[in-house]
Amino acid sequence: MKLVTAIVKPFRLDDVRNALSEVGIQGMTVTEVKGFGRQRGHTELYRGAEYVVDFLPKAKIEVAVSDDLLERTVEAIVDSAKTGKVGDGKIFVTELEQAWRIRTGETGDGAL
Repeated sequence: MKLVTAIVKPFRLDDVRNALSEVGIQGMTVTEVKGFGRQRGHTELYRGAEYVVDFLPKAKIEVAVSDDLLERTVEAIVDSAKTGKVGDGKIFVTELEQAWRIRTGETGDGAL
């Protein structure tokens, strides 16, 4: 099992969710986060005062998947989140040792 963590632009979130549903992903966790990478920040003007926005809003998506779904999951995220501009995001894949479904007590792939 793997834990796929994707950081994407917030306005691409619905597209990513739909793409993951088509792949067969039944659940995910989404968190509103802020950060920056190569995109850095930008300068905005508010009531005549200029200020720097260092941290940009992003959406963090976490999905636990079985090993056989990993490749299709990553492809779905890349295809649906990509705009071709700086700041499209990142995907991280980590090993997931175990998962439990609290309600039924199922473990492993069955808990996903």
